[in-house]
Amino acid sequence: METFILATVSLIIATSLIINKNKDEKKITFALLCANIFVERAASFMDLVSNAGFWKTLEEPALILLPAMSLNFSRTLIKKGNIINRNALIMAFALPLSGYLLQLLGILRGHAYVLVMSAYGAGVALFIYSSLLLYIRKKAAGVEKRRLIYLAIACAIAAGLCLLNLAAAQTLELPPFANILLAALLYFILLIIAYPHLTRLHELMAKALVITISTLLATGCFYLVISLFTKTSTIPLTHILVASFVIVISVTPLKVIMKKIFSFFYPGSQDVFTSLYAFDERLEREKSMMLEEMAPVLAHEIKNPLGSIKGAAQYLATEIDSEENRRILNVIIEETDRLNGVMSQFLTYAKPYKYEKKEQRIEPVLDKIISLVEARKIADSVTIKKEMQEDLPAIKMDSEKIMQVILNLVFNAIEAMPEGGTLTLGAKRFERENSEGIEILVRDTGKGIAKEELKHIFKPFYTSKERGVGLGLAICNRIVRNHGGVIKVKSILGKGSSFRIQLEN
Repeated sequence: METFILATVSLIIATSLIINKNKDEKKITFALLCANIFVERAASFMDLVSNAGFWKTLEEPALILLPAMSLNFSRTLIKKGNIINRNALIMAFALPLSGYLLQLLGILRGHAYVLVMSAYGAGVALFIYSSLLLYIRKKAAGVEKRRLIYLAIACAIAAGLCLLNLAAAQTLELPPFANILLAALLYFILLIIAYPHLTRLHELMAKALVITISTLLATGCFYLVISLFTKTSTIPLTHILVASFVIVISVTPLKVIMKKIFSFFYPGSQDVFTSLYAFDERLEREKSMMLEEMAPVLAHEIKNPLGSIKGAAQYLATEIDSEENRRILNVIIEETDRLNGVMSQFLTYAKPYKYEKKEQRIEPVLDKIISLVEARKIADSVTIKKEMQEDLPAIKMDSEKIMQVILNLVFNAIEAMPEGGTLTLGAKRFERENSEGIEILVRDTGKGIAKEELKHIFKPFYTSKERGVGLGLAICNRIVRNHGGVIKVKSILGKGSSFRIQLEN
């Protein structure tokens, strides 16, 4: 049973990585390693079931290639050419093939062959692990180093438990579970390479916990169905657990495969695989696209008449002598200008914008904003405080659009402090998705935002200002999201608000 579990898990991992759109060399080599494990374990399982000589012939080459495939994956995991070079990889493939050839020729056979190949496998395993530890030691502190430390600890635990199980199986007659440990280790490695945004150990464990809970729920459903339709069940619990686990981890890759097959034969059948929540997301995207198409037409049809109204009012204001009538016409002109500004903001929000992203540093942008605010004397009673962490990483961004976002937040912060206060502008480093990013801070000591309003402030046309349009923060949110970032806000009434913009490469 444990052989079947490892074969199934390795097959599902290999399949899920191969059909994944975002493939890289790391994922490809791990998929090849898992495919190799599947062939070896499946052949071993079928040999036990059928006792056919064919399966033994297939199992042995896959087994002797396993250390070399592991070394190939390790080479991509800890950077090509670093510690594990091409020559070591060539030797790893050449030695076992040479040994296998000598065994076929009868030169090396029996216990001598098993001893040589076992020593070779153990040597490659030790070389891989020592190379991983050496790379971790040389690696600078950061997300990648922390995740590789987790991997090194997991490998050590798995190896230790496998050795203990091997010793206990001979002395205490305990059932072997090494294959189950290796299956768990393979899944943990998958989390490390396929989910780079899970940077903490508790996040990785939470992902594994979701699979565990789903498996237990599926097992409960199996037992419920069995108890409803049969009086007694002879199916062992371990078999049901294995079946549930296989189903749970197979759902996503099987769904992707079926979607590709259906899309090939029925190109318009993709909605069959769309969930109710995904339908809602698609409707939101369609509404956004419709708004982008309608906005220029709507703006043109409104702004042109507004221009005519304003021109006529300006002409009449120069022709009449009545002060009262001239005051009314000036109100028309002012309100026309305001409505024209509303339409301009609406057009800015709705129309698609081409971003010119370049790798830049945030410090010059913040310095420029501070100089601009101080030069214009926008806030004489406001003290500007700068909190800048040193050696911030450069990020890909459209500096003009990011500057627009920060300026909007700065002006809002100043408006929130009519009697003066402290405006804090800053930036610091943060880690996410196996890369480093920056977090920009705009904090004020103003009147704050009510808790019930916080969830609405980024919605279009929502505003608490008497003559506000309600598009400023919506535009900011869209610009940040189009940079792959996020805006977070915290506020306490009477104490101020804090906006944090997280951007990453």
